[in-house]
Amino acid sequence: MAMKRHHKIMIGGFSTFLICILIANSLFIYFLYGKLQLDYRSLNLEIIELQTDTQSKLNELTSNILQTKEELNLLGSQIGSIDKEMDLLKASTSSDFSGIIEDAIKSVVTIRTDVGQGTGFLISEEGYIVTNAHVLSGGNSVQAINYEQKIISAELVGYDEDLDIALLKIRGSYSKLKLADSNDIQVGEKVIAIGNPLGLQFSVSEGIISGVHRQGPIGIEAYIQTDAALNPGNSGGPLINTKGKVIGINNFKISGTEGMGFALESNYIEDVVNNIASQVLNQTLI
Repeated sequence: MAMKRHHKIMIGGFSTFLICILIANSLFIYFLYGKLQLDYRSLNLEIIELQTDTQSKLNELTSNILQTKEELNLLGSQIGSIDKEMDLLKASTSSDFSGIIEDAIKSVVTIRTDVGQGTGFLISEEGYIVTNAHVLSGGNSVQAINYEQKIISAELVGYDEDLDIALLKIRGSYSKLKLADSNDIQVGEKVIAIGNPLGLQFSVSEGIISGVHRQGPIGIEAYIQTDAALNPGNSGGPLINTKGKVIGINNFKISGTEGMGFALESNYIEDVVNNIASQVLNQTLI
């Protein structure tokens, strides 16, 4: 029996509908596949970038490790000559300090960050160190290199930006330096400045006190003027009198001049350190 016209139209419409669905599905699958391809390529690029970045960091880490090994080897080579260097240090100063240097340098450390370095000294047997705050400026990590050339991670306890003092803490038990009463300082007194530039050898320079209660950068008359040479790396190191006590922390020198170094007086060091310790540790240290 022949199909009626409306039956043909229905069948034709249904066939057209199926064809449209198939075409739509094909297009959807095509675009989905294309998107997956793009995502796959993008993921591959990210993986390649990550691999490149990881490799770069591994290379940098390897270089740092090799450099550290070289430094440690160099530091190790210095250990065997410490006694010889000690004799040279003693010879470079007067008899007033011959018995002081050997004890003092055991409490002096190099302070090293990832951007610079300076000097610090221990003010407690529990490993609390005083240095200049500007020595730490811009750094993300801090290390101390002690007299035995051991590299120790240091923790920042607190700092006073105005007086340029920072308090650090390292683990262990150590010899400490005692602070003198800076009100007793006399012009003409002999002093030594101890630094530890590059963390490889000690630097000791001798001089006299040229002035006391000098005005500093923020207008406070709290600085000792000395003609003891302040070498690169001396910032944060101790200025020591003939009794072996710290009378100041070496802070800055006048550029373009000789024999004009300045150290923050010890009484101010004590006040700042105890203020930081009271706020952070609920105790005083000096």
